[in-house]
Amino acid sequence: MYFKKIKLVTSLMNLSEKYKSQIKSDLKKKLGCKNDNEVPKIEKIVVNASFGRNAKDKAFVENVFKSIERITGQKPVYTKSKKSISAFKIRQGMVIGAMVTLRGQRMWDFLEKLLVLVFSNIRDFRGVSDSVLDKNGNITIGFKDHLSFPEIRNDEVDRLHGLEVSINTSSFNKQNGKVLFDLIGFPFKQNN
Repeated sequence: MYFKKIKLVTSLMNLSEKYKSQIKSDLKKKLGCKNDNEVPKIEKIVVNASFGRNAKDKAFVENVFKSIERITGQKPVYTKSKKSISAFKIRQGMVIGAMVTLRGQRMWDFLEKLLVLVFSNIRDFRGVSDSVLDKNGNITIGFKDHLSFPEIRNDEVDRLHGLEVSINTSSFNKQNGKVLFDLIGFPFKQNN
């Protein structure tokens, strides 16, 4: 039920070609844009994970690093803390997470995988809430564990870790971002 839109988007061609040939012109009409540069588009996708209390555990850090690399197909970079926080036992410059920024064709491939495979692997998935959209039309989704991604096998996981996926758009407001994600086929919750 929630994946009817997704199957329509991915049935004939990949998502980037579909955006260029059909979605962009539909957006231009719906939003009343005067030229192609005004039409909102997806600029980048950022996938990151925090190490949390396991930041000093080298095996866990390496596990998170490798799983992000497998999920995205790109080598992550370590993120470091900007300031010291004694309550969390964090010092300035300490490695506290890993992240990857996807652009171009890798971004479109990851988005297609997210829509078609990952959401369908989540148990009791009812759709994404509208509240994940920020005021600029960007979406940030948190995953409690990384097992939903097809590159990760259940039998080789020692400890679970969460992920955050941020999809950044060139839209200037929430309404334009919602229209963009609707046309791409994002499975939003249906208000009954």
